[in-house]
Amino acid sequence: MSNLKFSRQRESIKEYLNSTNEHPTADTVYMNVRQLYPNISLGIVYRNLGLLTELNEARKVPTPEGRDRFEANMAPHNHFFCYLCGKIIDLDIDITHLTAMESTVCTERMGYVETSNTTFSGKCVECVN
Repeated sequence: MSNLKFSRQRESIKEYLNSTNEHPTADTVYMNVRQLYPNISLGIVYRNLGLLTELNEARKVPTPEGRDRFEANMAPHNHFFCYLCGKIIDLDIDITHLTAMESTVCTERMGYVETSNTTFSGKCVECVN
């Protein structure tokens, strides 16, 4: 991938992901980037999101509802998914106990864990109120 040509559209997708904490769908990315590049197609957005994910410049966040979301935050973290409004929230919590669990499960059964992603789901504060 080192011969990858520069693309203003790809850069604008990356900049949009860096500018939000909302975990947008590809459609949301498309609607926002389209304001800057009116001729961009949804297919180009999907291809570039896939490429950015492959290059570890973006992350695909699967949801219980089945619609992938995307983010630029590549630091290890977990998520909370509100099943009422669909919001995804990054969780900054101490996951020491999860790390110990992963270590036990994987050492005994699978091998070495390089990454993991835990998604908690329920009702967010706004939906509870």
